[in-house]
Amino acid sequence: MHNWKNVTELFSEEDRHYKNTYMEINEVYDEKIEVSLFSSKDGPYEIYFSFGILYGIIYVDAEKADSKREDIKNELAQEYQNHKEPTSEFINSFCEKHKVCMPSDILFDASALFDF
Repeated sequence: MHNWKNVTELFSEEDRHYKNTYMEINEVYDEKIEVSLFSSKDGPYEIYFSFGILYGIIYVDAEKADSKREDIKNELAQEYQNHKEPTSEFINSFCEKHKVCMPSDILFDASALFDF
């Protein structure tokens, strides 16, 4: 049976703070999909997700964050149930629908170089 598992407590309190955000919840599905919600005091909330080759961040208003996170989880889990990996068609429609972003610090965090 495939279920979402809350793994937030596996992160230390210090690790849950990232730049100007705070990890509210981190869930995994069948060890294949990860969805996290990061809150922010001075900007939009961030939903980070990872599923095979598909990953990124979706920015969302605080009041819509929980419902949007549930939508994201449902769509990713359904694609996993159907295909086990995200298809090209799914990737294109999902990214367009949710305005998926790939901030540069996902791949390269320059702050480590400059001691920020």
